[in-house]
Amino acid sequence: MPHGREIFRGDAAELGRLHQSRWQWLEQAVGPAVALPTEYPDGYHVPQHHHSRSQLLHALVGVVLVTTRQGRWMVPPDHAMWIPAGIEHSVEMLGDVSMRSVYVMPDAIAGLPDGLRVVGITDLMHSLIVESEKLPQGAELEGRGGLIMGLLLHEIPNLPERPLGLPFPSDPKLAALCRRFVAAPSPHATIDEWADIVGMSRRSFTRAFHRQTGLSLSTWRQQACLFAALPRLADGEPITRVALDLGYDSVPAFITMFKRMLGASPRGYMRGARDAGEGMKRLSGPARPESATV
Repeated sequence: MPHGREIFRGDAAELGRLHQSRWQWLEQAVGPAVALPTEYPDGYHVPQHHHSRSQLLHALVGVVLVTTRQGRWMVPPDHAMWIPAGIEHSVEMLGDVSMRSVYVMPDAIAGLPDGLRVVGITDLMHSLIVESEKLPQGAELEGRGGLIMGLLLHEIPNLPERPLGLPFPSDPKLAALCRRFVAAPSPHATIDEWADIVGMSRRSFTRAFHRQTGLSLSTWRQQACLFAALPRLADGEPITRVALDLGYDSVPAFITMFKRMLGASPRGYMRGARDAGEGMKRLSGPARPESATV
């Protein structure tokens, strides 16, 4: 059984064995939820895999990129990704990442989300995650431990959804356009341009794009720009450089888009994320070196 915080470092073969051991243990664990803290180095990549449990993947520190067949989702600090059971996904670390995952049985409670989504982590959920990782894992919990895990489960459906997903269309031509845009995002892409490239009328394009992604092109484009901006802002790059590199005519235009999508200016958002991360680190305490194995 995992003990304390897992630290994933070493060569590819060793890390692969460590992941396989962890996943096997998860499949055998009992109880409605299991909380596992993990430390990953910058650039670490977890290959495609899936669980029989749903996963609430919380980035305490650092930015995480989750990729599935349905699209890509970015998980910055103070957020989490809900990954339903059985969904194939890979995970990429953008910067050193302190991850806190809660693995939940699909039928643990009624009302759990049934789709992929990024959610904001509330102060209450912060505290519950911190406490849950200190509890014995993989067994039925009673008393205080059972109450903590029970409240954590019931808070999951109440977490606010955030627009940090980037679903891709199922149509290969539309998906190819989206991949090219992600490689070189710009706020100036228009519906008419994209419709012309794929040989569709404006009306047919807008209907097909919304049906296949659940988003308008304008909203999708803004979220793609956020994907490009957040890791650079997290690394401390100046807002002006990021905004101009993404093709915005002015910094205020970029800030307006950012505030509309995430509810705070870039500087305020990143400051809040850093403060939350430092606070969680202090609450969690130092990592235990013996926990580098499963």
